[in-house]
Amino acid sequence: MNAVWFILLAFPLWAFWSAGRAAAEEAARFSRQLCIRAGVQWLDDSVHQVRLGITRESGRLRWRRTYRFEYSHDGHDRYAGSVTLLGDRAVSWSEPVARTAPDRLI
Repeated sequence: MNAVWFILLAFPLWAFWSAGRAAAEEAARFSRQLCIRAGVQWLDDSVHQVRLGITRESGRLRWRRTYRFEYSHDGHDRYAGSVTLLGDRAVSWSEPVARTAPDRLI
């Protein structure tokens, strides 16, 4: 009987952890593509979850996860970007901004 209770408690925890890992991998893939498109360096090869919540979409409850990533223009500076996933789909993000050439004063 104890094994049944263990399985009933362990499975939802494992499913939550597994879905979180899949979402983090999707956020990493998405943020890497944002950096490539902007022509900046994606730093640390990782994303960090900064917010977790539940939201309703089309009558269903879904996990809303926000991840933070960092990027650099030249390797000497650091800027932050973010990606928000609803389930396994990116719904909002802050795109890295490509550096513009500095104005030259004559």
